[in-house]
Amino acid sequence: MRKLVARRAAVKAASAGFAATVLLAPLLGSGIASSEPVAPLQLSADALPGELVTALSRDLGMTPTEYLDRAARAQQLRDYATGFRAANPDTFAGAWLTPEGKAVVATTDPEAGKLVTAAGYQTHLAPISAGGLEGALVQLSQWIASLPPAISAPISSIAIDALNSQLVLNVANTGTGHMLNLPTLIATIKVVLSPGGGGPVEYKPMGGDTYITATKDLHDADLRGVDVCSFGFNSTDAAGNALNISAGHCNPNVDNGGPATVYVPNVRDIPNSPEVGTFARAVLGGPASLDYSVIKLNERAVNAGMDQPRVRGAEGTTLTLTGTAEPVTGAPVCKTGQSSTFTCGFVSADHVETQLFTEAGVSKTIRGFASTACTLGGDSGGAIVSGTLALGITSGSNASGAPNCTEANTQLAPYGGTASLGVPIRPILADIEATSGGGLGSGIMVRTKPNAG
Repeated sequence: MRKLVARRAAVKAASAGFAATVLLAPLLGSGIASSEPVAPLQLSADALPGELVTALSRDLGMTPTEYLDRAARAQQLRDYATGFRAANPDTFAGAWLTPEGKAVVATTDPEAGKLVTAAGYQTHLAPISAGGLEGALVQLSQWIASLPPAISAPISSIAIDALNSQLVLNVANTGTGHMLNLPTLIATIKVVLSPGGGGPVEYKPMGGDTYITATKDLHDADLRGVDVCSFGFNSTDAAGNALNISAGHCNPNVDNGGPATVYVPNVRDIPNSPEVGTFARAVLGGPASLDYSVIKLNERAVNAGMDQPRVRGAEGTTLTLTGTAEPVTGAPVCKTGQSSTFTCGFVSADHVETQLFTEAGVSKTIRGFASTACTLGGDSGGAIVSGTLALGITSGSNASGAPNCTEANTQLAPYGGTASLGVPIRPILADIEATSGGGLGSGIMVRTKPNAG
């Protein structure tokens, strides 16, 4: 999406054996609670679309049953870890699935570890609590945000590596990057130097169903171009409004809050592309440090079935959603992509924080999660799922310039492979609810049942 200027330096987010090179992009805020049950039912293995089954075998070496089982196990682990942390806030040190799918809960105290073992989980003794790592991340992020852009530019993002009890700070391998005088907030800050850095990221059509938008009418003679993004999750609010949740930076007026119309592109006649909705809300940064937009779908979109509980792959096959999930390091994930079909990977870091700069040069703090799924240019706003549960919205990729995932995997293999960045859906829903004022978006839910009307 051309309205954002993002640094192209990469960040190593290595956790539980899932190394990933992650492009600077929006990520997760883990402090927003959700009232939805953690482990909603998922579809059966034979209900998964063929495109997704192919991607699971190709990218993860998993059968549909193994994928669904591991996705469910990740949410069960998240549920247990949330309760364990509430009861043991000073000793909880993280939770993840190993590459073999074993659930692990880390603690700083052997006695607390015995409780984990008694609950049937593997335990790991860590020197630093999760709260300590998160506090250090906030302090480090605040320090980075206070730097002049010319100084902070080599820093792409920070990830929490719970497995190794450290923060992973990625810095471009440049002269400025080498001269950074990093504050000593924690004894285990790992600095990873990555190639290159600097320059705008262009977003091109890709994941989910594609939409276009512009600051002016498509027939306007002064229109210089259109922005291209992907629809995410169809939703509904308490008033019955048909909504779609996409990326905030996809709204070309995200900086000034102005309206922008959303169209389904008519590739043969762009000016006459049909209008299907309008951005009702767009957030980039802010108190919750998220990147999301709410598109109000019009009657034409609803009549065309765009409000149904589905996400679409490249060949038109669809996956029906059954609920929402939270990112867990090591959990399997898949994202939609019209040109790349479904691609899959693992959550490589469930808590990453970074700075984005808008076209006006304003720094925005964004939080989210990283995965190893290949995401090509233009996936912004598209759907990321774990099992058949909505997990998050695609916000960036370290492979945005690649023509296909095969070439991306080859080019990025020396740097840890492909990776995408997601903004988690549950904090998005919570923020929409909290800021709705009882109006549009109040009572919002990701649609999981067909619209009978």
